Amino acid sequence: MYAVIKTGGQQFRVAEGTTLKVEKLEVEPGKKVTFKEVLMVADGDNVQVGAPLVAKATVEAKVISQGKGKKVTILKFRRRKHSMKTQGHRQLFTEIEITKIKA
Repeated sequence: MYAVIKTGGQQFRVAEGTTLKVEKLEVEPGKKVTFKEVLMVADGDNVQVGAPLVAKATVEAKVISQGKGKKVTILKFRRRKHSMKTQGHRQLFTEIEITKIKA
């Protein structure tokens, strides 16, 4: 059984027991979080596709940790103008483990 959820402006295909990194959620590690924006639920040949959401479907997950991703370096360079600018960014994330899918 798997589901497609929407969180942080992204869509993820999840199954029970999988871990993934999503955009930062304001939840402490060890707590549970429920995703109500479920776009699709599939259990074998039984597939429910929402328009846009599947009614009464939820996905429960446990927060494992909070953290920062790898550093992304941005370089703006203008040739022949003697101008160069560097900038860095580390995106915040929340690591979750899917515990239950309710259809």
